[in-house]
Amino acid sequence: MKKKTVLFVINTMGRAGAETALLELLRRIDKEEYKVFLYVLTGQGEMLSQIPEGVKLVNKKIDCSSVHDSEGRKHLKNVVIHSLVKDFNGVKLAPYFASNGLKMLKKKNILADKLLWRAISDSASRTDRKFDYAIAYIEGAAAYYVADHVNAEHKVAFIHIDYENAGYSRELDRDCYLKFDRIFGVSQEVTDVFVKVYPELKEKTGIFHNMLNNKAIVEKSETGEGFTDNFEGTRILTVGRLMKQKAFEVSIKACKILKDRGEKIRWYVLGEGDQREKLEALIKELGLEDDFLLLGSVDNPYPYMKQADFYVHCSRYEGKSIAIQEAQILGKPIIVSDCSGNREQVIPDKDGLICNFTSKDIAESITELLNDKEKCRYLAENALKVNERGQEEVKKLFDV
Repeated sequence: MKKKTVLFVINTMGRAGAETALLELLRRIDKEEYKVFLYVLTGQGEMLSQIPEGVKLVNKKIDCSSVHDSEGRKHLKNVVIHSLVKDFNGVKLAPYFASNGLKMLKKKNILADKLLWRAISDSASRTDRKFDYAIAYIEGAAAYYVADHVNAEHKVAFIHIDYENAGYSRELDRDCYLKFDRIFGVSQEVTDVFVKVYPELKEKTGIFHNMLNNKAIVEKSETGEGFTDNFEGTRILTVGRLMKQKAFEVSIKACKILKDRGEKIRWYVLGEGDQREKLEALIKELGLEDDFLLLGSVDNPYPYMKQADFYVHCSRYEGKSIAIQEAQILGKPIIVSDCSGNREQVIPDKDGLICNFTSKDIAESITELLNDKEKCRYLAENALKVNERGQEEVKKLFDV
């Protein structure tokens, strides 16, 4: 039997939730039935080294540096410059940049990365090959590339974020999703927000839950060093990129409230991003240099997660957080902010706490757990009851 060909397209392979979920999905696809290809539009990311056996990487050149460190930013800058210069893309897209940039300016929220995805997509390498399936695994450049530049019998798109809050629009995307046969949101809320923008595509949408390997996560949590500071108080952990969406300044101020009350806590963050300098300045201003620690990105976050007392994930908006799922798999008491995505992942007072997105409310929720060990145990036990999703999700992908 001839294998069906499947092309996955993603913007980068940096260490983040969508990339983690993609790797697990790629592992679970039956390689006896499907010939799987992966194209990373920027050719960059530290998770490129983790691509599963049996998946052919289309890129001729790759860069395994992080998209957030100095070398990675330099590489990404070169990709952007190349995309603007090649075939005079910058000139051709000037009206697009101007009209969408003006709309962003009116909303006082200029998102340069969202504008530049179009140029990166249009300048990327192309192939004459026709695929049975082409899958844009994330928004932005991947969606534009599959919609406009890939020849495929069936086209599928994934939405991982709150489409509107993240700054996308039909004008920005040039209605690219009309060219897809199926659009999967990673949660009900993500799907509902997308359908508000594209109501005519409601019948083509569905939910495709992120898949994780529970057993592998537990095994990885038992290897590696984790914390090395010998702190004897309560350890709080957050995993996430240092970016505006995650709004770590709110968590830093919550930490300040707790320290002023005399709570013996230390808050750790695993992740890197363009907000580091700003956050470090706030940490120093509030005198929290020993209390709120930005540990950067690590290859294996699971020992830290296992050793932490609480997992806190408070952000402006989410799609469906992989980090929350991982904390549940490791049986952590969890506190999340009341925002899209998070609401579907935690049942209040059963397997976690949901709080308003203010420093005061975050601090109050942490205080509640600090003072109620029995509740912590109850939440942790229920968090462990996370169902691992398997081949039924993979079948859904190809049932177009």
